[in-house]
Amino acid sequence: MHDLVALREGVAVSSAAASPEDCLLPAWGGADTRSTCNERRADPHAGNRNEMRTRRCLCDLPVFVKSTFDSAALRSVQALALLGMTVVASAAFAQSSAPSPKSPVDQLIPWLLDEDRQLGGIPFSEVIFDTTGKKVIATDRENEDDQRVIRQISAVLDEVVRRLNALDSPIQNVGRINEVSSHFENLMRELLNATSGFSCDFPHTSNGRIQRSGYPDLRLVDEETNRVFYLDPKLYEAGSRDSSFRTFYFEPKIATNKVRDDAVHFVVGFEHEPRQGGHWKFTRWDLVDLAHFQVKLKAEFQGSNHDMYRPDAIVASSAK
Repeated sequence: MHDLVALREGVAVSSAAASPEDCLLPAWGGADTRSTCNERRADPHAGNRNEMRTRRCLCDLPVFVKSTFDSAALRSVQALALLGMTVVASAAFAQSSAPSPKSPVDQLIPWLLDEDRQLGGIPFSEVIFDTTGKKVIATDRENEDDQRVIRQISAVLDEVVRRLNALDSPIQNVGRINEVSSHFENLMRELLNATSGFSCDFPHTSNGRIQRSGYPDLRLVDEETNRVFYLDPKLYEAGSRDSSFRTFYFEPKIATNKVRDDAVHFVVGFEHEPRQGGHWKFTRWDLVDLAHFQVKLKAEFQGSNHDMYRPDAIVASSAK
């Protein structure tokens, strides 16, 4: 039917009684291989040519393997082997030519520089939810409970402004406006707690501690509905209402996170005139719902004096 195939040379030979010794060929087709094949082709007593046998000899194995294949099967095996070698070679080349992955810093910097597209117009409600898992709830102008709470808070804010504008108010002895805000927080807390149906305190962090710094400043609970309202008072000078300078910030942290409830988020803005004659005068307040507030990320890299003034980094100093 077919001729026998010697794999190394592709030479057809015929044999009905090939001995094991015939397969002990020296390394895939040396001179002895071709000699043996030529001798069998010339042998008139070769046997039945319709019985075909393939002999494959591997120089690095201690035994021989005899198999019977037709020539079509052998060609298929050879093709598959060639394909496998091609795939392996291609994979090795792709691996060697692939660019090395960028470090986290190398990926971060281009993202930070793309400020207009990536870092502006971020919904504050999403920031809160992604960092704390809590929802920012919008007030409903048609909801009677929401309107009742807003009216009660408004009455408290009127009283806060009246008391702190008084000539004998403790804030009148404070020279810097930044040091006045804590007085607003304390008085708001006191008056909200004195309001029927309200409970107000400084919010606790995730580890159960009270922390005055950071957003938000106050946590108010409406006992009738058990709803939570966060309040954050802000002071600003008259004429700066439309300023683009940063007046609000929120720093996401796990240990010092103070947003621990699904809640309404309010900023309470108090407007004041420039200080005159040693007197602070506040002229208006606004209760702002942050449900649709949008923020942007200000990225900065920080370092302390301890980080900078390392002995190994100092190259010169003044004489002592």
